[in-house]
Amino acid sequence: MDSTADAPLSAAETRNLGDIAGTMIPADAALGVPGADDPVILDDIVKSLGRDLPLVRAALAAIDFTGLDRDRREAVINDYYASGAAAARALGRVILGAYYRDDRVLLALRQEARAPFPKGYTLEQGDWSLLDAVRDRPPLWRDDRKELAK
Repeated sequence: MDSTADAPLSAAETRNLGDIAGTMIPADAALGVPGADDPVILDDIVKSLGRDLPLVRAALAAIDFTGLDRDRREAVINDYYASGAAAARALGRVILGAYYRDDRVLLALRQEARAPFPKGYTLEQGDWSLLDAVRDRPPLWRDDRKELAK
């Protein structure tokens, strides 16, 4: 196993992550929102990598912005995401997760800057029968409790 796989991101990797995040979600002064490359948001992204670190590291290695203008950077990211690779999904997940946790972003979206619990959020009642197909299908897992009981 590679000993650097779980090592924190290097300064170069963090800069690359910031460039990618800022390209994916640029700041918008008209809406009053920071970009995903904002230092506070970028720090949150880096701190929340957790189990996605190896995949994000692979994505960072695959995306090269050297000498590219903004339009070409967007095209590179769009092409990379179109591949549907697990690393692309992990990269998007950690960037979007940290971005939408930021209080400034929540306030710009007219949401309370708070955790969803303990107050919770009110959801409209929907058509619960839509879950019937899920409830009626056989389990997708093996029940080890039955094996342990033997």
